[in-house]
Amino acid sequence: MAPLIGLDSCIQYKNFANISAFRVEKFSMRKYYVSSEGRGYVNLDGNSNGKKEKKSLRVLIAGGGIAGLVLALAAKNRGFEVKVFEKDLSAVRGEGRHRGPIQLLSNALSVLEAIDGNVAKQIMEAGCVTGNRINGIADGLSGEWFAKFDLLTPAIRRGLPLTLVICRMLLQDILVNAVGPEILSNKSKVVDFMEDSNKVIVTLADGCQYDGEVLIGADGIWSEVRSKLFGRQEAKYSNYTCYSGLTKYVPPYINTVGYRVFLGRDQYFVASDIGNGKMQWYAFNREPPMNNIISSGAGKKKTLLKLFSSWCDEVITLIMETPDHMILQRDIYDRDMIYSWGTGRVTLVGDAAHPMQPNLGQGGCMAIEDCYQLVLELDKIANSRSSTLPSDQIVSALRRYEKKRLFRVSTIHKASRMASQVLAVYQPYIEFGFVPLPGLSTFRIIHPGIQVARMLFPILMQQFMTWMISGHG
Repeated sequence: MAPLIGLDSCIQYKNFANISAFRVEKFSMRKYYVSSEGRGYVNLDGNSNGKKEKKSLRVLIAGGGIAGLVLALAAKNRGFEVKVFEKDLSAVRGEGRHRGPIQLLSNALSVLEAIDGNVAKQIMEAGCVTGNRINGIADGLSGEWFAKFDLLTPAIRRGLPLTLVICRMLLQDILVNAVGPEILSNKSKVVDFMEDSNKVIVTLADGCQYDGEVLIGADGIWSEVRSKLFGRQEAKYSNYTCYSGLTKYVPPYINTVGYRVFLGRDQYFVASDIGNGKMQWYAFNREPPMNNIISSGAGKKKTLLKLFSSWCDEVITLIMETPDHMILQRDIYDRDMIYSWGTGRVTLVGDAAHPMQPNLGQGGCMAIEDCYQLVLELDKIANSRSSTLPSDQIVSALRRYEKKRLFRVSTIHKASRMASQVLAVYQPYIEFGFVPLPGLSTFRIIHPGIQVARMLFPILMQQFMTWMISGHG
C-alpha cells in the first residue's frame, strides 16, 4: 500500500473584513477584472500567520477535472495532505474541444477568490468578460429579444467579480499548475474502495492502493465512486443533442451582447463571445440519442443550415462562418437528483453528485461551490487539538457539507431541466391549420401566451439570476 507524502507545514486562514469593497479595472474595451473582499466567505487561501497548528487530514480525490482540481487546491491551501487520481489527463484536456469554453458566473468566481486569490486573478485575466454586456433570451425565428438579464448591477452591488467565459483547457492548465505535479497522479483510475474505522483505501486500475481519511468522488457524470456507493445506474438522456461550433468571427453587436440564447420549438441556439475575435455557439436539437447525422467529413454545415433554415440572420451567419471541421456533436445527459451523496468517509462533488443540463451554465459553478463548502466543513474538524480525528467527526463533516448544498443545487438542477421542457411547448406564433388565402401562410400572429410570458418572465428570471450569482448558498 502506497502512503501519501505529508505536506511540510499547515497553512492557516484569515477572515475577510466585514465591509464589502470592490475595485473595477478596465483592461480593454470588453475585459474587466473585479477584485472583491468581505462578502461573508472564509478565506481558504493560506497566507496568514499566527494561527494555531492543526492536524493534517489525508484527502483522496478521484478525478482530475475542474471539480477535482479546485477541491485539491482548496484542500492543499488548508494544509491537508492531498492526492488526485485521474485516469487520463490528456482526455480531460481534449474534452474541452468538444464542450467549448466554460462560463464562470460571479458566484463561482467569488468562491475561487476565497480559495486562492492568485489563481482567481489568473483566471479572470485569461477569461473574456460577458457580464458587462447584454445577456439574455431571444426568439429564434425573428431574433427579437424575449428577456434581457442584468448580470452587471447585481455583481457590482455585492462586490462580486463579473461573469466570464474561459477556455476549459486553459482553466485546467491554471489549476494543474497551482495544484502541482506532486499531488496530481495521471493514468490512475480509481476502480474500487473500502473503508474501516480509521481510513478509506482506494484501489486503482493497476492494482496499486492508497489510504486516506476521506475519499471524494469528483469523477464526473460516469463516476465510478458513485457507482460503488449507490449501484450502477444509467444516465438520463435529455432528448437533445448538441452541435457545437467555434469560429473566427466578430459580429457587429460584439460590444453590446455577451451571450444570447435563441429559442425555438424543440430547438435552441446559444451564442457567446469568447474573446480574441472568436465566437462559440451551441445548437441544441431534439432527436434520439446516438443519432450521429453529422459524422466526420463534409456536410456538417449543410445539415445544420437545413435544421435551422428558417431561423434569424444572427444564427444563420454564425453557422455559415464556421468551418466544417470545427463543428462537433455530443448527446446531452444528466441524472435524477439524489439527496444523499455519500456514506461513511466518502462523498461526491460536482457532476459525480448532481450532473445537470448546461442550460443555465451552472454545472461547473456548482462544482466549484461544492468544493468550497466541503473544505470549509473539513477545516472545522481539522482545527481539533487531538492527535487523531475521530471517525464520527469526519463522517459528520461530510454529511453537513451535503446537507448545506442540497437546496441550492437541487433548485438549479430542476431549473436546468425545466428550461429544456419548456422548449417542447414553445410556440411563439399562432399556427393556422387551414390557410384560406395564400398570403396568410407567411403572416405571423404572436401567440397570446408569449405576450404574457414576455411581461412576467424577465422579472422572474432576473430575480432568479440575481439569487443564482449572488453567493454559494
